[in-house]
Amino acid sequence: MSTAMNFGTKSFKPRPPDKGSFPLDHFGECKAFKENFMRCLRENNFDNSLCRLQSKEYLECRMENQLMAKEPLEKLGFKDLMDQPQAENTEAKP
Repeated sequence: MSTAMNFGTKSFKPRPPDKGSFPLDHFGECKAFKENFMRCLRENNFDNSLCRLQSKEYLECRMENQLMAKEPLEKLGFKDLMDQPQAENTEAKP
């Protein structure tokens, strides 16, 4: 009687991560943007609506470094920030 198991019957088919999940930033390519966003959240009692510019910059960094799929910023909810001149979006950073 043979009790050998056949593990080769099912093949693993990789699939892309679910929308909203993305690889960790192992090399710290966007660490400065993340820290800026987290500092903004702490300073604003974790009201993320006050930190949208920092959130946009962090997501742009992730897209540029292939840490997430490229998406139009308008589709990610930043259309109002795209319509404003860049000078209005920037704040003095410490």
